[in-house]
Amino acid sequence: MKISNVSICNFRSIGEASFDCHDFNIFVGQNNAGKTNFFEAIEWFFNGIPKGKSMNDLHPNGDTSKIISVKIEFSDALHGANNMRNEANKTKMLGVLNGSNTLLVERSSEEPSKRKLTINGEELAKNPAGFDKAFNDFLPKFEYIHTKQYFDEVAKYSAKTPVGIMLSSVLEEILQDNPQYRAFRDKFDELFDDEDSAVKLEFDRLGGNVKTHLEKQFAECTKVSFEVSSPEFNDLLKNFQTRVDDGVETYASEKGDGMQRALMLAIIQAYADYRKNREDAGKSFLFFIDEAELHLHPTAQRKLKDVLLTLSAELDQVFINTHSSVFVADDHASQKIYKVEKEDSISNFRHVDALDKPYVVFELLGGSPSDLLLPRNFLIVEGPSEVELLTRVIRRFYPEKPSIQIISAEGDTHQAKRSINAIKKSFKPLENSIFGEKMVVLCDAPTSKAQGGFDDFMNEFKAFNDRGQISVLAEGSLEECYPDHLDWRRTEQQVSDMSGKQKTKLAKRVGAEITREQFEKDMISVFETLVCVWKLAF
Repeated sequence: MKISNVSICNFRSIGEASFDCHDFNIFVGQNNAGKTNFFEAIEWFFNGIPKGKSMNDLHPNGDTSKIISVKIEFSDALHGANNMRNEANKTKMLGVLNGSNTLLVERSSEEPSKRKLTINGEELAKNPAGFDKAFNDFLPKFEYIHTKQYFDEVAKYSAKTPVGIMLSSVLEEILQDNPQYRAFRDKFDELFDDEDSAVKLEFDRLGGNVKTHLEKQFAECTKVSFEVSSPEFNDLLKNFQTRVDDGVETYASEKGDGMQRALMLAIIQAYADYRKNREDAGKSFLFFIDEAELHLHPTAQRKLKDVLLTLSAELDQVFINTHSSVFVADDHASQKIYKVEKEDSISNFRHVDALDKPYVVFELLGGSPSDLLLPRNFLIVEGPSEVELLTRVIRRFYPEKPSIQIISAEGDTHQAKRSINAIKKSFKPLENSIFGEKMVVLCDAPTSKAQGGFDDFMNEFKAFNDRGQISVLAEGSLEECYPDHLDWRRTEQQVSDMSGKQKTKLAKRVGAEITREQFEKDMISVFETLVCVWKLAF
């Protein structure tokens, strides 16, 4: 059983987000964009309010008037139910599902201690007796490995340490298969839960005796009972630790960060192998890994991705957030990539398609053109507004054209100062590349103040200009070239008064709403530049 869709409302910086999930899910974005908020929203769905937190900590900016909601749709629900080991719980869940292979589950701030189930479009009106226990047994096992867990005693067994989480998953499966362990659990249940158990009868008598004395002070007291919870697996291995001999045998917690992460990688690999070789692998696992690349060499990162892809190929599902291009660069049929961006303090999630991917890789590599995988051609533009506009226009109207990489010439999005020198700086690393006679530079029409620098640039790259590789906008800025539609086109003074953030926001809107006819007719200098880039492309 896996997550097929997630919908989140009003969880910290996430106003409203809904997206489909695959076997292997990657989230990329700048720091403080909201990636961790997404992971913690899922953690709240599974585990409720974190220890030491209150619901007020989860509301956006503490605004408790907004209802927090996390809805998760699960697929292959019948497979999940049939994989349950507890027969009584399995019977309950199969009865509730009533043949449906999907179910929608919601936790909201209106009733944070409960989760609502919707099956076949109808909300489950009332949970049957013992349902909560059965439902928790039915859900995939949620494992959230966040950066805060590293690195103190990371390899010591604990329910909250990364190594403990991974290793216990394997050991728990082994124990579940062991007939002596199963006999122990059955005997424990018989001893403490069976109605005919002498121990339970004595507990009930003790509870009745205590109730008699208690009701003398509190007349409303009608019952006191004592229960013994089944021993949890984590309780059985509290003293479990890992030792590693790499020339010096010590506890893994005493090794360096790199060794600890490598150990975790090896344990995940062992877990993946163990699960892969089993026909009845039990319930599925959901792995949410925060910054999975920490302290790993790029080669180890690629190995980790391969392990996680193997892990997610069958029962399990993986979600990672990352700043590493290694996790993003390679394509895989079972992976889905989302870019997380924050605008006006609200986190937005956007699916990264084939056209977006080179720009995501470019950003993760730190924006160095020399690090990019080779596209068919390069277009160097003044700033991020051109990138936002043109990527959207190309996706909408020209997906069949040669793939090109559009590079912002280091325009400052905050100060919005487009600089010819920035174009030169971005252009120089590629002067002697195979793209020397291919790439195109798009410049703003120079102002009188910038004319001198512009002329110097044109003289320095006269050969490029003679070959038609330098294009100039009809106006002094992109915003002055927009069609005279709605409030798109701006005057020179209006552009001067705009912040970089306002310009990129306008570029996104124009790119999403402009028609092909408007673009080709009203923004002819920009359109002809694209035609030139495509014509010169490899």
